[in-house]
Amino acid sequence: MSENVELRRAHIIANHILRSPPPSSNPSLTPEVCFQYSPPELNESYGFEVKEMRKLLDGHNLEERDWLYGLMMQSNLFNPKQRGGQIFVSPDYNQTMEQQRQISMKRILYLLEKGVFQGWLTETGPEAELKKFALYEVCGIYDYSLSAKLGVHFLLWGNAVKFFGTKRHHEKWLKYTEDYVVNGCFAMTELGHGTNVRGIETVTTYDPTTEEFVINTPCESAQKYWIGEAANHANHAIVISQLSMNGTNQGIHVFIAQIRDHDGNTCPNVRIADCGHKIGLNGVDNGRIWFDNLRIPRENLLNSVADVLADGKYVSSIKDPDQRFGAFLAPLTSGRVTIASSAIYSAKLGLAVAIRYSLSRRAFSVAANGPEVLLLDYPSHQRRLLPLLAKTYAMSFAVNDLKMIYVKRTPETNKAIHVVSSGFKAVLTWHNMRTLQECREAVGGQGLKTENRVGHLKGEYDVQTTFEGDNNVLMQLVSKALFAEYVSCKKRNKPFKGLGLEHMNSPRPVLPTQLTSSTLRCSQFQKSVFCLRERDLLERFTSEVAELQGRGESREFLFLLNHQLSEDLSKAFTEKAILQTVLDAEAKLPPGSVKDVLGLVRSMYALISLEEDPSLLRYGHLSRDNVGDVRKEVSKLCGELRPHALALVASFGIPDAFLSPIAFNWVEANAWSSL
Repeated sequence: MSENVELRRAHIIANHILRSPPPSSNPSLTPEVCFQYSPPELNESYGFEVKEMRKLLDGHNLEERDWLYGLMMQSNLFNPKQRGGQIFVSPDYNQTMEQQRQISMKRILYLLEKGVFQGWLTETGPEAELKKFALYEVCGIYDYSLSAKLGVHFLLWGNAVKFFGTKRHHEKWLKYTEDYVVNGCFAMTELGHGTNVRGIETVTTYDPTTEEFVINTPCESAQKYWIGEAANHANHAIVISQLSMNGTNQGIHVFIAQIRDHDGNTCPNVRIADCGHKIGLNGVDNGRIWFDNLRIPRENLLNSVADVLADGKYVSSIKDPDQRFGAFLAPLTSGRVTIASSAIYSAKLGLAVAIRYSLSRRAFSVAANGPEVLLLDYPSHQRRLLPLLAKTYAMSFAVNDLKMIYVKRTPETNKAIHVVSSGFKAVLTWHNMRTLQECREAVGGQGLKTENRVGHLKGEYDVQTTFEGDNNVLMQLVSKALFAEYVSCKKRNKPFKGLGLEHMNSPRPVLPTQLTSSTLRCSQFQKSVFCLRERDLLERFTSEVAELQGRGESREFLFLLNHQLSEDLSKAFTEKAILQTVLDAEAKLPPGSVKDVLGLVRSMYALISLEEDPSLLRYGHLSRDNVGDVRKEVSKLCGELRPHALALVASFGIPDAFLSPIAFNWVEANAWSSL
């Protein structure tokens, strides 16, 4: 009996597999009524000059950016694929970790051959640095593994040699680094210490009999951890280590150590292990390093801050250990600048894909038997994406301003750059992660496909919130700097100067009790409320710390105790700094459509920032009615920005090939014929 049943089942399955599907007799499935893709450009108009807006957003080196985009699209190394009638370039995330690492290195060598990295370390001046930033940003748009590997080699290893070293190091290492004769990594983070650099446990001593330093990993928590390039490709390392001289710890210092020979073999007295597979950035070979009394020449101490003479005498022009520690960390600011910048380009990519998709994808009807509605015509969808778009615009101006300050830095501006870059790095990377998540959800199930980029980018960029400084710690750094500036000015009875606190020299702003639409969109009102928020939070923070300090508690403990107020303050400072960069950019524009649209974007940024911050209501600066007015105005601005959505993402200047299939003809890209 059971055999007959099995035979009958097999017969049915065979017939089902072998027979041809019958022609459709259902008129509802005929092509005439099937969904037809319509490019957004057919129905959306550009209300301003996109090229002019792109100049404002990219800020610099547009020709060099477009040149590099072209180089990538020309090479099969960048994995070109035809989908939906056009070519896209993006990494193949189906590759194994080992394959992703190998192809990342091959791409770097291709770009090296094409001259992309020429002058990245050997040329000086603002123009050279801005060009490097621009090309680095384009690499990140293609693949963050690619830019992260470049960041380790040039911005960490290379800049360490450049800034910590002196002439002898520059002559020996910089050109070799630029040409990839030397492949460098940056061994700072340890298993037991990451953001707390001062607590690093690797120890280096000096042997005057051989004129060598001896680097040692004294315990497992001192192993160098998460070191990019260490697992496979680096042959030299910058080693951040405590320097012990005659039993006295002189604090952290910077050394060059060879970890592999040029055949790729691990050097004696060095052990290297792989960190393994990660949630993203698997094209970067992160590794772990142990030093077993590794000897290096005395000349391998990077000695711009301190030196050890042949006889073992320790010398430094900076006597105070805390100031010396700060001097060692100051040159690393460039890392935070590039992280903030790359985060915004990632958000741009996500928004370009999600908004283009929402301008061609339809869902549900408002009226019975009516046409389905475009996603971006739903107010709820506008609310999801357009405030994030405005924030991304504002943060683009902010990071461009930061880059300009950085490349023109002086000893007098270093402190401000350190504080501002810390705040921007935290706020902009958090914004990127939030934006990518919203974009992933906004494109529905398509966001789960790696070829559509948006979902996968979350794993690639998540690391930014913790590397080169944990975001929460960086925000505490900002509030501490503001606290110190406030206390110093009050103690010396001097006016505020620097860190954007000059507004505190003027009378306290008074906000109107009734907030009309014109008031809310007024740039002076927006600036006043942002300044008032920062001022009030700074005064509250310093007052609470001072009051408790009078009871005998340490200042550091009180900072920890008031962490919530500290976080509110650092956020207020950073958001006000971002707003100021938009106001500055807007003020330089002649009257016209670009300025008008940028005014809408600026108002959206200002008002969504106010809507999302409960401290304004908590401390009584805005009433419940005021908060309701702000909320209504944000919704109105969504409607006014909706007609400009396509033009606003087109202004990002990202070539179509670097987006994804769902940003274009996603119906054809998923058709049976495309398989």
